[in-house]
Amino acid sequence: MFIEPDFKGTKRGWIEVICGSMFSGKTEELIRRLKRVKIANLKVEIFKPQIDTRYDENNIVSHDTNSIVSTPVESSQAILLLAQDVDVVGIDEAQFFDSEITKVCETLALRGIRVIVAGLDMDYLGMPFGQMPNLLSVADYITKLHAICMRCGNIANISYRKTTEGGQVLLGEKDIYEPRCRICAQKND
Repeated sequence: MFIEPDFKGTKRGWIEVICGSMFSGKTEELIRRLKRVKIANLKVEIFKPQIDTRYDENNIVSHDTNSIVSTPVESSQAILLLAQDVDVVGIDEAQFFDSEITKVCETLALRGIRVIVAGLDMDYLGMPFGQMPNLLSVADYITKLHAICMRCGNIANISYRKTTEGGQVLLGEKDIYEPRCRICAQKND
């Protein structure tokens, strides 16, 4: 569905994507940007997938325990319904959203809203994760963050899973995942 943009006003929207492996600081960067938006007195709505309850059922929380109030939603379409009369929309853990998340972000940008999205670009096998490749392809700005490999100290871009359980989606923290570089991710130790 195409939404006819309103180019009469001066307000222009865009999509920013923050991506990388686990423990690279994606959520920390999202929170930093959103706090600056609040300081500027812009109207902001922040969302996360309802499935993500690792640190808090409602708030977005980084591994460093920084947090910001958010609204958990079951589907990306709910974001369109809830993001009314805002300047900025923040979305965390975008890889967990349904196939409509890219269209939702584009619709918001066409409405003149700045959309800041954070998510894992690759799963634990190093394969594209969820809708992140689609979001990256339509993004106006991309920030790729890296963690530090827990084995060798080089930059890490893989969220290595230390267990064999689960499918592509397995919520966890340092007990289940650790950042690794390409070479160390191939080692099963």
